[in-house]
Amino acid sequence: MVRALLAAGWAVTVSDLDAGRVQRLVDEGAKPAGSPADLAACDVLLLAVSDDAAVTAVLEGDDDGEGWLAAGASAGGGGGDRLVVVHSTVLPATAVRLEEVARDRGVALLDAPVSGGAERAERGDLTVFVGGEPDAVELGRPLLDAVGSRVLHVGPAGAGAATKLANQLMMLSALAGAHEAVELAAAYQVDEATVLDAVSSSTGGSWVASNWGFFDATSAAYDAAGTPRRERPWSKDLFEVVEAARSADLRLPVAALLSQVLADRVEAHAERASRGDGS
Repeated sequence: MVRALLAAGWAVTVSDLDAGRVQRLVDEGAKPAGSPADLAACDVLLLAVSDDAAVTAVLEGDDDGEGWLAAGASAGGGGGDRLVVVHSTVLPATAVRLEEVARDRGVALLDAPVSGGAERAERGDLTVFVGGEPDAVELGRPLLDAVGSRVLHVGPAGAGAATKLANQLMMLSALAGAHEAVELAAAYQVDEATVLDAVSSSTGGSWVASNWGFFDATSAAYDAAGTPRRERPWSKDLFEVVEAARSADLRLPVAALLSQVLADRVEAHAERASRGDGS
């Protein structure tokens, strides 16, 4: 997303635990945040971190120091309207609570998770699900339009997170079904490529089936980056779906089952693919 913002002409200050990633973006025109004060001086903070705990730590602080909300208030920001855009996939309840905390400090907050993958992110072609107040959405619209080709204001704070989790449940349910389908076909001597080609023009076709290699490639990228398996979407996002359903007093038996069984299938398939044995 930083590359998309740079391409659109935005001045971007970056911070990441991976110094190599920061340097690559600096080489492309971004400015490194040399200290927390550099981030505190920014009027707009875009967050794309691993989970709810990381988002909360950045905004509210932890044992290592104060959060951006307090630091920015002390620093006075850059003098303009202050805005937080949370691109991470978090629980709706987390988004609602943090929006209230930010508002109490005079800061607007949008929960704006994205869908589309890394390649679409680089070219500013994501779908963005935005939850927040209309005035905050308009404040963030120029930035959102730089990272997304489709920016949807879906409701108040928490609505963006809920829409993203709904998307993940639909996509990951299709992924689980596809894994079982190719396994069934293989038991009757139909190889994976053949069954995927067959369904491509049939009622069983789906984005998942048409982009079958996406998940192997994504898993490999996570491996290369050292991303723990519990933080990958087929693990983390499904657990968040289950938790969000529990908070809303909903029973989602399919999601509950998938949260227990899907991750192992995805990772095992990716490992076979990396050995050249994707079938």
